[in-house]
Formats: sequence, C-alpha cells, structure tokens
Amino acid sequence: MSKVKIKTPSRIHMSLIDLNGSLGRVDGGVGFALEEPNIKIECKEFDDVVVKGRDVSRFRSVAMKLSQIFGKGIKINVLSDYPSHVGLGSGTQISLSVASAFNEIYELGLSVREMAEITGRGGTSGIGVAVFELGGFVLDGGHSKKEKPYFMPSSFSKAKPPRVLARYDFPDWKVVVVVPNLKGFYGKREVNLFQKFCPIPVEDVRKLCHVILMKLLPSLVENDLDDFGEAVRMIQRLGFKKVEVDQYGDLIWGIMDQFDYPIGMSSTGPAVYTVIDTNAKSVGKELERYFEERGFKAHTYITRANNIGAEIFYS
Repeated sequence: MSKVKIKTPSRIHMSLIDLNGSLGRVDGGVGFALEEPNIKIECKEFDDVVVKGRDVSRFRSVAMKLSQIFGKGIKINVLSDYPSHVGLGSGTQISLSVASAFNEIYELGLSVREMAEITGRGGTSGIGVAVFELGGFVLDGGHSKKEKPYFMPSSFSKAKPPRVLARYDFPDWKVVVVVPNLKGFYGKREVNLFQKFCPIPVEDVRKLCHVILMKLLPSLVENDLDDFGEAVRMIQRLGFKKVEVDQYGDLIWGIMDQFDYPIGMSSTGPAVYTVIDTNAKSVGKELERYFEERGFKAHTYITRANNIGAEIFYS
C-alpha cells in the first residue's frame, strides 16, 4: 500500500442526557454527523513521524503518541481541518483519523472503538466516536457509575466510549453552522463547569428524556422538520445544555431568541446551528451578521448530515 487518504465528518453534539446519575448511569448523548467541516489527511509508511500542512500540532501530537505505542512511523499530509474547542468535535476526528491511518497502513486490525480507547476519546460523550464509525444521528447510553463514578468531561475521563443505543440516517435537510471567533469551554474551565453544576436536577433529566424519546427521535423517523426544530428549541433550556449556553450570557441566548427558526448550540459552544429546508444562505448571513454586530467575526458552513461516517481511500 503506497498511500491512504482518510476523510472524517464533524459533528453536532446536541446535548448530554443525564448528569444526575440517580439511576446508576451518567452522560449519554444525542448528536449527528456533518459533511462539513471535515478532516482530510493523506498518509504513508515512514521511518519517523513527519506531519505537513498549515496547522499540524494536534496531528503531530497524536501521531507521536501512536508511534510510541505501535513502534511505527508515519508521514501525514494534512489536507483540511477545522478549529479546536468550538463545539464541532475536531479532537476526536483528528485522533481517530490518525489512528486509522496507522491501522490501515500497518494492518493492525483495530476496531474504531479500540482506536478510541487507545487515543483516549469518548470518555464522556460517545457521539464523536460513533459518527466517525457510522455517520448519521446517534443516541448513546452513557456510562455505568461503576465505571465512571464522577462527572467529568471527555478530556479528563478514562472511561471507555459508551455504546450506541440508536442510530438513524439523518434526513436530507440543510444544516447551517455558524462559528464565532471565540473559544468554548475546555481544559480546567470545562472541568470546573462539571464540578460546579453537577449533579443536574433529576427533573430536568426527566424532561430532557421525554423530549428526546417523544419529540426528537420520532421527528427523525417521520422526517418532520417542524417537530425536529421544536425539539432543538426545547433542548437548549434543559439540563446541562442550559448550563453550557448560560456561560455565554446574552450572546448565545440572544441569537436563539432573536430569530424565528430554532437555533441550538453544539457541545460547549460557541458554534450554533439550525436545521432548515430553504434559504440556507440568507439564514447563514443573518447569523453571521448577528455575531459581527457584537464584535465577533464568524464563519458559516452550509452543509448536510453525513450518513456514512469516515471514508478511507487507497492509492
């Protein structure tokens, strides 16, 4: 094999589900894969670790770690990536794309789940790992408190990736994602968020589960965009998602309240999204303008869901 090329999706993380834990489980999540932005890398066997591209530090860090674990080298050309800590899951996609390159080039026979464990991904939410493998819309079942007794973000959790409970193809709706030029919560700030606000009141968890089971999932199966949008709007004001949005004060609540179409925030933000069937460009410009009027440049992606997961090409 001379070269392997890997393309991954990004993801919208709609919400964690249970940060109360009274039934003996924590976490759980819902989200879906996106065609854009994406990670694309081209890789080949090499004696050492060499990474080329515009912003390669994250790729090199993963490649060095895996090179030590596998005792193999690799040459990586980064063809496309997207910013970290904005709510679109680049860390997991970078880790799994580089691990997949080693796996394919050296025929290691690892599953996606095994690669996630090796690279330390999926310790809280399993959405990023699942959409890499499967694409589409995913509901994961979180972790038993026997395995993960504390409320912690993925980057500080040693738990294994949670199991997928449900996976559906996402309808052919347009997804508008707008990313303002600021960073979300990560590292110690994210740990502090979990420590300060968890456990979440169990009544919020119950309400969120009701919305997911009786509004969000049926809307996907029945291709009902209006109900899906209503579910997105409801989710923002429940549980840990409300905590995440609250951290931005009026900036994110303002954009959710100002427009008629439903807007959600992905993960700890600040990326926001809306799912629509018409006028995607004008909606994207409206949302960009909202952030620019408040002093933040913003980048817009007009995209669709990815229903196949990561792709691997050989040459």
